[in-house]
Amino acid sequence: MIARDIVLRNLGKYRKDKIKIGVLGSHSALDTCDGAVEEGFKTMAVCQDGRDRTYSKYFKAHRNLDGTLRKGMVDEVILLKKFRDIMDPKIMIRLLNENVLFVPNRSFTSYCSIDQVENDFIVPIVGSRNLLRSEERGMEKDYYWLLEKAGLPFPKKIKDPQEIDTLTIIKLHHKVKKLERGFFTASSFKEYQEKSKELVKQGVIDEESLGEARMEQYVIGPVFNLDFFYSPLSRGEERIELIGIDWRFESSLDGYVRLPAAQQLTLNENQVLPEYTVCGHNSATLRESLLENAFELAEKYVKATQEHFHPGIIGPFCLQTCVDKDLKFFIYDVAPRIGGGTNVHMAVGHAYGNALWRKSMSTGRRLAMEVRRAINEDRIEEIVT
Repeated sequence: MIARDIVLRNLGKYRKDKIKIGVLGSHSALDTCDGAVEEGFKTMAVCQDGRDRTYSKYFKAHRNLDGTLRKGMVDEVILLKKFRDIMDPKIMIRLLNENVLFVPNRSFTSYCSIDQVENDFIVPIVGSRNLLRSEERGMEKDYYWLLEKAGLPFPKKIKDPQEIDTLTIIKLHHKVKKLERGFFTASSFKEYQEKSKELVKQGVIDEESLGEARMEQYVIGPVFNLDFFYSPLSRGEERIELIGIDWRFESSLDGYVRLPAAQQLTLNENQVLPEYTVCGHNSATLRESLLENAFELAEKYVKATQEHFHPGIIGPFCLQTCVDKDLKFFIYDVAPRIGGGTNVHMAVGHAYGNALWRKSMSTGRRLAMEVRRAINEDRIEEIVT
């Protein structure tokens, strides 16, 4: 892990009145930038050539002569050949010279080596740099390890395909779409063999990834992604906040569930097995009797991060859950940074964040509020790693 004194030394050179919010141009960048401009910050998106127009054209910021914003939210774009080129020393120096506080998202840790993120990225990160690795399933201290340490519920692990005797989800990466899922389900070893063989044949998965797949009992129930925020700056107030809840649209799974059974049975061999590629999100709420249970999950997770990944979680995090027929939560994934579904409450906020703060409150804006408070109270070092 990069020495903290290096990060703080770089931070010490920043002009506090010129701080910008930076983010990789993908995933949740629009929410991050939208929230930042709402709190008076200039924004910078680091984009990949050919994938930049969302940020460089369609949501480009247009300001009046006095600097007030009249349209858009992305003030500047750094255009790179590949996302991973953000690790070029020249690019990092530019970010430092522009007084950028960088917000990590999943694209940042997917397109760049996690080793580089931890050891080489010299720009101050708003959030928990040392927790980002926990999102990599199968590593020594991944989020499953942390959930177990915290005593949090997660789906039962299936160690061997031959043990499959109930509906099971097999989690692995897509062979071609490297950042997407090659997930599939099976309720028996025979079904596992048949489906995996067919998916290998179709080029969706490969044998090597299949051998390293995480297998767990499928929890039948609705999905709720709980978008929380932890504030290390709060004094005399609750530090854990529920900003919003979202759920996913998955292709091609969501198309399948809209087909009558008779039509499903007519699908050919290339159509019959759905994929689980996330392509959108929608907003949701929980019945109030479940909210306290949701907060208990967050409390245990925060405590465990503080015990095992000092200083613990900082800012936004997302607990991705299923709720079973007995209304019990199971955490099937954890994002120790801003979640992929927070764009659903961009600009308009979310029922929970709005109700808590008595104004429009998205995750992006809540993050920017924390940065603004840290600047005003001269406590930026408490929210960066």
